[in-house]
Amino acid sequence: MRKLGIAEIEDIALGAALLGAGGGGDPYVGKLVAIGAVKECGPVTLLDPDEVPDDALVVPIAMMGAPTVLSEKAIGGTEYQTLYDTVSTFYGKPIYAFMPIEAGGVNSMLPIAAAARLGLPLVDCDGMGRAFPELQMVTFTIGGGSATPMALVDEKGNSCIFRTITNKWTEELARAVTMSCGGSVSVSLYSMEGAFMKQYAVKGIVTRSQTLGSAIRRVKEVSDCTPEEEFLRITEGIRLFKGKISDVLREVRGGFNFGKVLLTGIGDYKGKSAYVEFQNENLTAAVEGTLLATTPDLICLVDTETFQPVPTDALKYGKRVMVVGLPCFPLWRTKEGLDLVGPRYFGIDTDYIPLEERCKQ
Repeated sequence: MRKLGIAEIEDIALGAALLGAGGGGDPYVGKLVAIGAVKECGPVTLLDPDEVPDDALVVPIAMMGAPTVLSEKAIGGTEYQTLYDTVSTFYGKPIYAFMPIEAGGVNSMLPIAAAARLGLPLVDCDGMGRAFPELQMVTFTIGGGSATPMALVDEKGNSCIFRTITNKWTEELARAVTMSCGGSVSVSLYSMEGAFMKQYAVKGIVTRSQTLGSAIRRVKEVSDCTPEEEFLRITEGIRLFKGKISDVLREVRGGFNFGKVLLTGIGDYKGKSAYVEFQNENLTAAVEGTLLATTPDLICLVDTETFQPVPTDALKYGKRVMVVGLPCFPLWRTKEGLDLVGPRYFGIDTDYIPLEERCKQ
């Protein structure tokens, strides 16, 4: 058990933006929401998963929709109370704690804001260990957990609760309502007891985000290696490419940000080309037409000078970036995990090969 204040939020936002693999929304917007809540209501208590009673009700809080929309259609501030009332009334008992559903710029921050405003603790775990675009893409689905009852509310006060037959149906129906509400909404889903959370959650994700964020901020302070070498060491990442963005193709379709970023090599990669495809999150990275990484491994773009993560909605012509691959949470590499988030689910015509194996070929 420890407290999360403004300094911790700064580091968590930075580290989670990296783990978001390009998605999860603008870390700046999410950070402002969380800092504002903590300034008004005080620090948030962070619990280790093992500190949560087995029968306690734990509820993930998240934003659903296209992350680019959130910068123009902000959170109203009363959504968290509406979600709390809806879920606690449904279960007939109070919510014990909130937790993030994924790592990412916005969805790592909103649960902190909700916990601060409602005076609840936050649990140090999530359901992905990164970010994914669709709501059934969580470790809890592998464990047989249900996304519903799922509460949904927009900034105007419209709200509803879903009961669906599968988590994929939850995604389909909630996505349609999200589009009707302007492209982004606040949701609570996968409400669970502490025992289930301890078995299937990705533990320590908030702490890992904070550790990564703190290390990225200090990456240029090392003296025994280059900042790039230090960045790759602390993240346990594999450098895939370094280049200048030559073009960005993007569109918002069905509540998702789809696109492709084209890169022209610099430094050791001069004369070569690469591309990264994304659906909210980065899905594939290829150099000279050869795939070097695919989902569910993390594909991250970072600034070549500052090593700050660059989310997909901040990609622009001329920016110099390094493409880095990070191994995913082990459960995603199982058959059940790949059925949910493997390359073929996204229409990519290749079998999944772990990042470290592709890079040896």
